[in-house]
Amino acid sequence: MTLNLNSLDRRRFLRGTGVALALPLFESVTTSLARAADDPANPNRLACFYFPDGVPMPLPKDPAHKDWLWFPHGNGKKFTFTKCMEPFEPLRNDLTVLSGFSHPSVRKVHGHSNADQFLTAAATAYDGPYKNTISLDQEFATHVGDQTRFSSLVMSTDGGTGTPRGAHTLSFNRSGRAIPAEHRPKRVFDMLFVKSDEDAARRLALSKNALDDLLADARSLRKTLSSQDQKRLDEYLDSVREAEVKVAKAKHWINTPLPKVDADHLNLNLTPDEPRLYIQTMFELIYLAFKTDSTRVATYQIGRENGVGKSDHLARAVGFNLAHSLSHETKNPGGWKRFGIYCRFLNEEFGRFATKLKQSPEPAGEGSMLDNTLLLLGSASSAFHLSRNYPLILAGGKNMGFKHGQYLNHAGDNPAGGPWNGGREPWQKEAAQDDIPLSNLFVTMLQRLGVKTNKFGDSTGKIDVV
Repeated sequence: MTLNLNSLDRRRFLRGTGVALALPLFESVTTSLARAADDPANPNRLACFYFPDGVPMPLPKDPAHKDWLWFPHGNGKKFTFTKCMEPFEPLRNDLTVLSGFSHPSVRKVHGHSNADQFLTAAATAYDGPYKNTISLDQEFATHVGDQTRFSSLVMSTDGGTGTPRGAHTLSFNRSGRAIPAEHRPKRVFDMLFVKSDEDAARRLALSKNALDDLLADARSLRKTLSSQDQKRLDEYLDSVREAEVKVAKAKHWINTPLPKVDADHLNLNLTPDEPRLYIQTMFELIYLAFKTDSTRVATYQIGRENGVGKSDHLARAVGFNLAHSLSHETKNPGGWKRFGIYCRFLNEEFGRFATKLKQSPEPAGEGSMLDNTLLLLGSASSAFHLSRNYPLILAGGKNMGFKHGQYLNHAGDNPAGGPWNGGREPWQKEAAQDDIPLSNLFVTMLQRLGVKTNKFGDSTGKIDVV
C-alpha cells in the first residue's frame, strides 16, 4: 500500500496513530490542507499540579533552615537549592522558583480552605455563601480545547469534586462549577486509548436530538418565569450548552482512530496505597495524553487539604504514615526533616515528569515537549496553614519565550515561618508585607500560551518572568 502523506490530516500525525512518531521527515511534507495552517507545529500545552499542607518554613535561626527550607537560598540567578529541592538541580535551567505570590481575596483564610481557588483566584472565603469562578486551565481550554479529542484532562488522587472549600479538583468551568476529577488510572487510560463500542454513533445521535428538544423547551419556558427563576434556568442552560459542545465535538472525533501507545510498563490498577508508583502512573498518563496530542490541558491535584481522603496516605512512599500530620509535627525533634523528606518526594516525581518531557523531542515540531509545555506546581499555603507566599515552580515553555534558571524572591529574606506551638496561627496574624496577586502570573502564562488577554481574576497587571 502506498501512503500519500499530502492526503492525510496533520492532526492524525500528532495523534500518534503509528505514523507521526515514525516519520522524522514529517515537517518537510507540505500540505494544502486548510486546517493544517491553523495548527502550529509546536502546540502550546499547560499542566497544573497542586499539593496540600504547605511546605517546610523553618526560621533562619533554626538549624533546619539550611537544609529543609522549601524555598532556595539566594535570589535571581544566584541561588542554591536545599535538600528539599535538590531533585530540581538537573532542571535548574528549565524552571523558575517564585515566592511572594498569593490571591488577595483569601490571604486571611485558613489554609485548609484554599485549594478551591488556587487556579481561580475567587473569593471562596472560609464559610458562608460559596461561589467560584473559571480556573486557569479551563480558560486556556476554551481557546485550544477544540483542537484535540479532549478539551482537558482533570485528575486528582481522591477523585470527584469533593466539597466547597474541600475540593478534590483544581478545575472549574466558566460558571464556577467544579469539574469532577478522575482518580483511577485505568479509567483515564481507557478514555484516552481504548476504542469505544460500535454503538457510540447511534447514542451520539440520540444525545443530539435530546439536547435540541431540551433547548427548544427551555426557550419557551423562560418567557413564563420570574427573574430569579430565569437566572436558575440560565445556569441550567449553561450546562446544556456545555453538553451540546461536547456532543458536537464527539461527532467530529467519532470516526477518528484512537492513538496507539505502549502501556506495557504501566500498572493501571494502582491505588494510593502504592503511593510512589501511583503518582508516577498519573504523571505518565498526562505525558501520554500530551505526546499523542489527545489534549493540551491537564490538571492533577496530588492531594486535598486537611488530611482528608486517600491522598493523605501518600507519605507512606517515604516511610511516614499520614502526610497532613507532618506539617503539624515540625515542633518535634526532626520534624522539619521529616516534612522536608516528604516534600522532596513530591519534587522528585514532578521532576521526573518534567525530565521526561525534556528528553522527548516534540512530535513533528521544534525542541523538546517541555519547551512547548508550561508546567505549574504549587500550593495555596506556605507556613503552617498560612494562605500567603505560595510555594511555586514554573517550568518549561522555552518556545513560548520563558527563560528560566532563576529564583524570583518577592517575599524577602525573612518570610513568615517557624513551627506552630499553639496559640494564634500564622494566618491569623497581620502580614508584614503584601504579596503580588498570583493572577498577574496567570495573565503572563495565558499570554505566552497564545491567549489574547490582559486580565484574569483579580489581576492588576502581568509579571516579567523572562
